[in-house]
Order: sequence, then structure tokens, then C-alpha cells
Amino acid sequence: MSNLKNELERSIKTPGAIFMGLGSIVGTGIFVSIAIATQIAGNGIIISIVIAAILATFNGLSSAQLAAAHPVSGGTYEYGYRFLNSYLGFTAGWMFMIAKSASAATAVLGCVGYIFYAVDFQAGSLTLVISGLAILFVMTIMVSGGIRRSNTANKVIVSVTLLGLFVLIVAAGFVNGLPVEPITNALTDTSGSSILYGSALMFVAYTGYGRIATLGEEVHSPGTTIPKAIILAMVIIVVLYLLVSLTALSIMGADAFGHTIDGEAAPLMIVAETLSVPLIGPVITIAAITAMLGVLLNLILGLSRVLLGMARRRDVPHVLSKINPQTKSPAAAVLVTGIIIGLLVMSGDVIFTWSFSAFTVLIYYSITNLSALMMPKELRLYPVWIPAMGLFGCLFLSFWIEPVIWISGVAFLVVGLIWHTIAKRKRTEII
Repeated sequence: MSNLKNELERSIKTPGAIFMGLGSIVGTGIFVSIAIATQIAGNGIIISIVIAAILATFNGLSSAQLAAAHPVSGGTYEYGYRFLNSYLGFTAGWMFMIAKSASAATAVLGCVGYIFYAVDFQAGSLTLVISGLAILFVMTIMVSGGIRRSNTANKVIVSVTLLGLFVLIVAAGFVNGLPVEPITNALTDTSGSSILYGSALMFVAYTGYGRIATLGEEVHSPGTTIPKAIILAMVIIVVLYLLVSLTALSIMGADAFGHTIDGEAAPLMIVAETLSVPLIGPVITIAAITAMLGVLLNLILGLSRVLLGMARRRDVPHVLSKINPQTKSPAAAVLVTGIIIGLLVMSGDVIFTWSFSAFTVLIYYSITNLSALMMPKELRLYPVWIPAMGLFGCLFLSFWIEPVIWISGVAFLVVGLIWHTIAKRKRTEII
């Protein structure tokens, strides 16, 4: 008999699950990473977005069938344990915690930067850090209040963000017409290696759909809700990324847009200012701020649930597995997640952080696809070639990232596996 006091509440239905996925994707990815990838891929960014979307679709389908078959908190950490072995399961959890903690810290600092830019305030590094920690504290308290409150807040945040992006796309269409030139340039002025590097960077921008699977223990009717929500979220986000990137390139050109990441402002703010349409700047500012808050909220949710799963298996201290009986939230795991992100808020280079996240997330989803490959036939929802292509694509793209990035990622992985070996021996001694 299950322990109901230590279980999460299944309250997320299909619309809420879609918004959770969008809230994790429509943020740092669209407001920052498109510019980072454009700096690498140039006009080939359009092709990079399409390649990353195809790979993300394979991974999304693998995640969907795994979550439907094994709907518990923890995502690929749990799938690795069930369908592979403890070392691969732990690797998935470890890579996820490293990648997404860095992404969350970037979202915090990005949100503060957008706010200060909006009010034309020149802040020092200490002010940025203190303000970021204050925002992180508020969002951590919100998430610790339970999934229902987080779900409601997320719907509002995503709706405001999507509205702002829609206004930018429509305004650009009226001023500049259809963005035909960026499509032509993508087919003629490109570099193969740059496109693949750009694809790796853009891939991580899609992977928020995994939050739907990570929250599997809190999804109503997971066998049908999770696959449907992941597929619909992917369709929406691919269209949105293409429209936003085409809009930015048509207004500024690839070279100028790529270098917006070097300035003090957010890339899409500079795009909006270049467009010179009345009130478009404030609209994008509000959309950017809500987007960063949405990313932060969803990352705290996802990270805390993976930490919960790791605590249940004693890969981290078991005290983090406790569920608050009133809020049905893993409050201890949420608090520790907030502390980890807070430590990372102290410093960070957005380009290095995003590249590092790309490598570690590609390793994470390699294990996702490998888990889907090893599923029993009766549990599969999709053909076996889907996870096979996803596995190949993830491993292939991961090493197009700069060597210093993936070498650092491998080093962190080795440290994690040493930790896991020690923890595993201690569990054996206790038993």
C-alpha cells in the first residue's frame, strides 16, 4: 500500500501541462539563446532551429512514452534506474541538476537585467546579485506552496509572454512585410560546422517540454495527458521560434542580431527598438520579464522533483524526500534547489553557461532515448527507430560544442559517478 502522506497530488491536466512545457521553453531560449546561436551559425540559424526541432521531437516522443509508462517525479533519472542501471540513472539526474541549475541562475540574472534596463537603472554587480536573490526567494516560496499555486502563476506568466511575442511578430510583418530574405540567406550563406554547433545550442532551448515528464507524478491521467501535452507544446514552440528568429533577422540581419548578446540589453529589446514602432519596447520588456520568471518557476519545479527522486533512492540525503502534507509539495527539496541556484547567481557568463547546459542536456537526453530503446515492447507507444534516431542525434551534436565545454562536462560527470559509487556502498552497508 502506498504512503499517501508522502505522495504528490495529481492535479495537472492537459492545458496546464502544455503551459508548464511552454513556461519552461518560452524564456531564456527565445529571449537569449536565439541570439547566442545566431552569433555562431549566422544566417544558418534557421536551419539550426529546424535540425534542433527534429531532434527535440524524437526526444519529446521518447520522453512521452517513458513518462506514460512510468509516471513518477524525476524524469530520466527514474527511467534510467528502471530500464537501464543505477549508474546511467544517476548520470541523468546529475547532468540535469548541473545543467538546469546554471540555466535557472541565468534566468534570475536575465530577469534582473531586463527590469533594470526597463527603468534605465545602471546597477553594479552587488545590486544585481542582491536583486536576483530577492526574486529567487519569492519564486522559491511560491513553488514551495504546492503545484496548484505554481500552475496558476505559470499560466498567467506564459499568457503575457506569448501575447508580447505575438505583438512583435505582427508589428514587424506590417512594417517589413514577409521575412523572405532570411530564408534565402539561410540556404546560401551558411557553414556546416557552425550550423551543427548552433543546433546544439538551440536544442537546449527546446528541452523545457521535459518538465512535463519530470512532473509526471503530479499529472492527471499521465498515460494520455503527457504524450498529448508534449507533442502540442513542441508544435507551438517550433512555430514560435521560427517566427521570432525570422522576424529578428529581417529587422537587423544575422550579424547585428548575433552581436546583441554582447550588449547590456536583451536581444529582443534591441530588435524592438530597431523596429521603431510606438509602445513595442515596453510590451517586449514586460514579455521578457514574465518569460524569465516563467523559466525560473518551472526550473525550480523540475529541479526540486529530480532532487526528490534522488533523495528517495538516497543518492542525496533522504530528508529531501519529505512531502509537506498540507501543500503536497517537496518543500525541503524546493528549498535546497533555491539555495543551489542562489549560489550560482553569484556569477556567470551567459554564453559559457548556455553552452555548458547544451552539452549536459544532450547527455541527459541520450540517456532518455537509450531508456526508451530498452523499454519492453508492450510499453512502447512509438516505433523503436524514434529513440534510436534521438540517441544518435544527441551524441552526434554534443561533440560539436567547443572542447573546453564538453571536457568540463565530462569532468563534472566523473565527480558525480565517484559520489554515486560511495553513496551506493553506504546504502549496501546500511542494508
